[in-house]
Amino acid sequence: MDSASAAGHCRDIIMLGSTGSIGTQAADIIARNPDRFRLTGIAAGGGNPALLARQAIELGAETVAVASPAAVPELRAALAALGSADGARRKLPELQAGPDAVAELAAAPCDVVLNAVTGAVGLAATLAAIRAGRVLALANKESLIMGGPLVADLAAPGQIVPVDSEHSAIAQCLRGGRGAEVAKLIVTASGGPFLHRTRAELADVTPEQALAHPTWNMGPVITVNSATLVNKGLELIEAHLLFGIPFDRIEVVVHRQSVIHSMVEFTDGSTLAQASPPDMHIPIALALGWPDRVPDAAPAVDWTAAHTWTFEPLDEEAFPAVALARHAGAAGGTVPATYNAANEECVGAFLAGTIPFAGIVDTVAQVVSERQDSPGEAAGLAEVLAADRWARDRARELTGRGR
Repeated sequence: MDSASAAGHCRDIIMLGSTGSIGTQAADIIARNPDRFRLTGIAAGGGNPALLARQAIELGAETVAVASPAAVPELRAALAALGSADGARRKLPELQAGPDAVAELAAAPCDVVLNAVTGAVGLAATLAAIRAGRVLALANKESLIMGGPLVADLAAPGQIVPVDSEHSAIAQCLRGGRGAEVAKLIVTASGGPFLHRTRAELADVTPEQALAHPTWNMGPVITVNSATLVNKGLELIEAHLLFGIPFDRIEVVVHRQSVIHSMVEFTDGSTLAQASPPDMHIPIALALGWPDRVPDAAPAVDWTAAHTWTFEPLDEEAFPAVALARHAGAAGGTVPATYNAANEECVGAFLAGTIPFAGIVDTVAQVVSERQDSPGEAAGLAEVLAADRWARDRARELTGRGR
């Protein structure tokens, strides 16, 4: 959709993963911009049916999908109660449930599908939205990392719009020059809660400490991923797939303040940076309205105040996850899917107290080292899913959690 038509058109939005951090902020943006966005469908895993029902009623969703059938009774009751609150008789949305319900909703008619589902389960929805020709506002980076060229090659140019603040920043900076003028991408990292600790000093990290991120308020898996820097490794692979820049021209730099969200260096020596306070409302709103900006999405940087922004190289000895991701991404095939799947299992093992903090990336590295694809092998969906299952089984074996 071009900007001229977007300006006068209220976009129909389908939101997947609505009860998570990205989903709740997207719901706020949609609610504050009824002239721009209309929610037609909403979906979640089913862990918070009360919130899902409230979002559906307040935003007027026509369809609600839930992955867990066990959540249906509570969800149905909550919808009914909210639909008749204050003596009103609101039309209740259609309810869909089951393991395929979220992906089926992703293919329903709309302008934009926001995929904010957490983890590898988002792949089916990503593929469904792309095949249906929807603009995909992608917050579920795991589906792109898993699918790799399977996803990237299936999408039309511009069909995938990034929601991650780093990739949103890169997309904005790329407006400042032609593709041939790009020298490198610089992805910024906050450094997580353990910046400047040595590898030895990470040995006794507890789950509670790992879940205390200094800047962002996120779900447990992505918060631990930020502490290990696995999340930055995933973003490195995502940047390669989204923008087609080789891995040797993508750098990661630590920027503690999280105000510069990423940068693009051009061949003449110029570097463009995108700056805004650490608030996900801006990249979410931009993804929903792309290429148009949504006014007042979030407060801007206060340029009347003094600021100090720092940049420093990443300590890859203490935090080897980015280098491991670079290796996995360059290997291609199903190796990135292996990296992602093994990590999800290892984070679960760490939170359960089965392995130490450093054991997360160490175990992922072991699983990745055992995955050998044939050079140049093209991974289809069956191969990706098989690699995902194998990596999870192997990670569970290595962490002592069985199958």
